Amino acid sequence: MTQAPADIESWLALSLIPGLGAESQRKLLQAFGSPANIFAASHGSLKNLVHETAAQAIRQGPRQEAISATLDWLQDPINAVITLADPDYPRALLEISDPPPLFYLKGRRELLGKPAIAVVGSRNATPQGTRNAEAFARVLSDSGLCIVSGLALGIDAAAHRGGLQGASGSIAVVGTGLDIIYPARNRALAHELADRGALISEFPLGTPSIGSNFPRRNRIISGLSAGCLVVEAAPQSGSLITARLAAEQGREVFAIPGSIHSPVARGCHALIKQGAKLVESAQDILEELGWGAAAAQARSDMPTQEASGADIELLRGLGFEPTDMDTLALRTGLTTERVSAMLLQLELDGRVASLPGGFYQRIN
Repeated sequence: MTQAPADIESWLALSLIPGLGAESQRKLLQAFGSPANIFAASHGSLKNLVHETAAQAIRQGPRQEAISATLDWLQDPINAVITLADPDYPRALLEISDPPPLFYLKGRRELLGKPAIAVVGSRNATPQGTRNAEAFARVLSDSGLCIVSGLALGIDAAAHRGGLQGASGSIAVVGTGLDIIYPARNRALAHELADRGALISEFPLGTPSIGSNFPRRNRIISGLSAGCLVVEAAPQSGSLITARLAAEQGREVFAIPGSIHSPVARGCHALIKQGAKLVESAQDILEELGWGAAAAQARSDMPTQEASGADIELLRGLGFEPTDMDTLALRTGLTTERVSAMLLQLELDGRVASLPGGFYQRIN
């Protein structure tokens, strides 16, 4: 079932009233039942629910050109506006305290009905962090969970790539209008999401990159999801805001631990201290969420990693403290070229992490 154009137009008109926030819109909808009824209401009855300025703005209506621009945008079949009255409005998002009255969608509408998990983290991610985000996201996607993130550089982008590689796709929740791509460096990824995944935003078309919009969109990232995985995060980062919102919404919070010497591990360690679940593999998350069969499949899909004799010697020389390549070459008697090649393979196998400053650390 789809909404008639007149219904969409009245919903857009309500959302575009200057100074009328989502909370006031929901209050009015609860009282009057529909946007059309709100616009038909008297000034006095509106004043009983919203302040004088908002009541006057409703009576005046929004700028018609803004509505017309969005209706033109909707002519593209991959674009849609999803309202609280739409049967495709995500059930999980209805559970949060402040669901958006409407949001804009570009891409695969059917992804809104899939179980989902948020995967977020630092924009200044380490190479190991981006590999972890992509690998976790791919396995979780193949296990039936759509990957939700925020299209930021670093961990977010890696999570989207992994989700798109898997079977369940990926959704980006952005802090701009959907006619604007931010950051510009993720333009190709945004186009790929529009083709094979989805992008959504509660902000009207033409909304530029405004700092305050990004923390606000985080409640939608967590709200769409059964849980939130933080891969890397500095203290007081936006990813921790998403994790806090997820906890407040009753979602599970997961964090991948890292080196005590890495700044982008401190946020994850703080979350773990506060009760987030420490995870070392995607199946840890699947089991915690009750996806037992999917977790078993994920475990069987993971390649076994048998260390060779040379690898064992290198790992023994590395230990669990950060060590640079030259020191490791001295300890093992191997050339730096050989050590470099072995470290790269061990990184790809998830046994070694690269740290800032040219240091490496054994992680299992």
